[in-house]
Amino acid sequence: MASEEELFASVDALLNEEPHLPPPAERARLREAAGITQARLASALKTTTQSVKNWENGRSEPKSPRLDAYQRLLNGWAAKYPAPGVAPAASVAATAPAASTEPAASAVETAHAPQAPAVPAAGPAPLAARPVAAARRPATKKEAQPAADPRFPHGPLAVLDGDGCAYGVGGIMLDCPATTVAELVEWTLRESGLGAPRLHRNGKDSDPLIVLTATAAVKLGLPEYLEGHEQRRSLRLPEDHPVVKQVVKAKWRLTQRGFGPWARIYRKATGTQRQCVQLAILSWDALDERSWPGVAQMEPADIARVLGVYATRVITPRGSTAVSGLELMTALRPPTRAVRDEASGNWVPGHNPGSLGTEPMDPAPPEATPEHPVVVNSGWSGGFLNEEAYQWVRPVELLNDEECTLPFAVGLDLNTAFLAAAARLVVGLSEPDHFHAPAFNPKVPGSWLVDLSHIELDPRLPSPFTPDGTRPTGPVWYQTHTVAYAQELGHNIQPIEAYLRRETGAYLDPWHDRLKTAYVDTLADLGVTKELTDAEFLAAMKRHKDTDPAMAAVLAAIKATVKGGIGKLRERPQGMKYKEGERWPALQRPTWRPDIRAAVISKARVNMHRKLRNMATMTGLYPLAVLSDCVVYPSPGDSPLDFLPYAASGKPQPGAFRLGPTPGLAKLEGVQSMLWAVDLMEQGHNPARHIKGGDAVLDEGE
Repeated sequence: MASEEELFASVDALLNEEPHLPPPAERARLREAAGITQARLASALKTTTQSVKNWENGRSEPKSPRLDAYQRLLNGWAAKYPAPGVAPAASVAATAPAASTEPAASAVETAHAPQAPAVPAAGPAPLAARPVAAARRPATKKEAQPAADPRFPHGPLAVLDGDGCAYGVGGIMLDCPATTVAELVEWTLRESGLGAPRLHRNGKDSDPLIVLTATAAVKLGLPEYLEGHEQRRSLRLPEDHPVVKQVVKAKWRLTQRGFGPWARIYRKATGTQRQCVQLAILSWDALDERSWPGVAQMEPADIARVLGVYATRVITPRGSTAVSGLELMTALRPPTRAVRDEASGNWVPGHNPGSLGTEPMDPAPPEATPEHPVVVNSGWSGGFLNEEAYQWVRPVELLNDEECTLPFAVGLDLNTAFLAAAARLVVGLSEPDHFHAPAFNPKVPGSWLVDLSHIELDPRLPSPFTPDGTRPTGPVWYQTHTVAYAQELGHNIQPIEAYLRRETGAYLDPWHDRLKTAYVDTLADLGVTKELTDAEFLAAMKRHKDTDPAMAAVLAAIKATVKGGIGKLRERPQGMKYKEGERWPALQRPTWRPDIRAAVISKARVNMHRKLRNMATMTGLYPLAVLSDCVVYPSPGDSPLDFLPYAASGKPQPGAFRLGPTPGLAKLEGVQSMLWAVDLMEQGHNPARHIKGGDAVLDEGE
């Protein structure tokens, strides 16, 4: 005979099993008896109508925690609406009291009831640590979402885990029955309700994004990691891989990038209906740690939250943040619009004014890179634009005794300085025309060959005309903003020749506006707002990364989108097999525009020099070093408040560096010993590089 301990152990095992649902037909009968539609039930359980249909015809089963909620509801209905000939019975749910059928039944009834206005929270709740054995649940904090597009009721993306749960934006969970990549694509386009509306009326809707965890990738037949020399070198699966062959057999296509960390799977559009799904594979390093710090290690629901906020505020990711930055430019300035053909009366694609059009455009020789066909085929030897960010350190012999006795070196970093430079920036939209000895016009974007070597400037400041801050030695090619600044300083400008563009426009304005709003809103979610005093701002910036790791990751991604997008305007050739003079894939994009990149960097560097000059005038302080958008000053204290100029009223002086969360304003980047900074300078190092961690380059993409 079994002992009491064995019996109790058996009973406990039964209690710990997952709840068992009634047969599919009974589920449908109970729902219909309660007068609830499948759509209304799906809304209450935060899933799709198709999922409810699958549960009621036996094609699939819900997963926890939705499984527990669904059974609780069915138990409540079973008590109210017993089957014919069956006496009403109490709910058998072990965790619910006898009276629990009321709230269970009301879960659907209240789904569409008017809600009391929500009290706004002081800030987003930090991600809570979750026990390993606990069921996966979406993040408790729900971001404010715009009105949903009825075509995409479940948001722009989902993170698919190995158990078939797809975690979407706003805490929604979808059941994905797909077991192959081809089935996943079909489910995404037919049943998931994922996608995002266009950002411009002449643009295209964003394709749905499915992010695969490592377990989901393995379940779909993909390797957990890209292994082997060839796969690691090309960052994609070989063409004879079973998954690639399976996709092709199902009559789907892959882009030229193949099946890599960011795989696009599509069929030719039918009419205006796109058939395309973007995949991102986490274990293949789709989310670079530099741009998405800590995101790949988060739980699926929290990854969905991070990417969902980014998709809502910026764009649905299409690849690296550099790729997304470039795609955002095109999404906000579509190359075509519908125009009526006078001959046929039909609507046809036509050029969209203010855009870069549909065809790539070769740059002027000085705007190109040395390996570009324009340079190689023409034998150009006249020099190139060298509009790059600052990397300058003041010579030690130019430090005075008073500066050397100050105890601190304080780094100031401009918030998204290159984004600020893109505001109201007029760039060329047409091909360059060549001119000899033209009169300088600061309103015409282009490249000018000018000799600025005669201009005398304070050696304690970097030259505004070169990235390394040294004085130019003869005629050099400059972008319009650099030459205009020389004129602003009171010097006569006599260009030798120029490549100028007749058609111009503020191409980057909508890109700037959207990213600026995203940046400021995300900082506000982290407790850094415009209303803070300078002291409060510094305190908030010191702790903002610890407030909410998810939103801090969004902020990092937005900053990477700015730098990467601008850098990718001049993407260089990649791969060992490339030969000088060949055209590389990036040249086929209308957005391969090194002249626009040069204009942004030139304006940012000029803006930096103007602030440095104003600071010297107002305070008598000169920088120790400048790296990109970071400047290091000697200081009597460990705070910028110890040396920034303020009026008698306590307000910051205009024209110099100011603290604040807006792009172009400064924040504290680091504090070090003055002796440490001088030691680095004597060794030929830039103190700003060490304060910023080496972040100095506008990434030219991947």
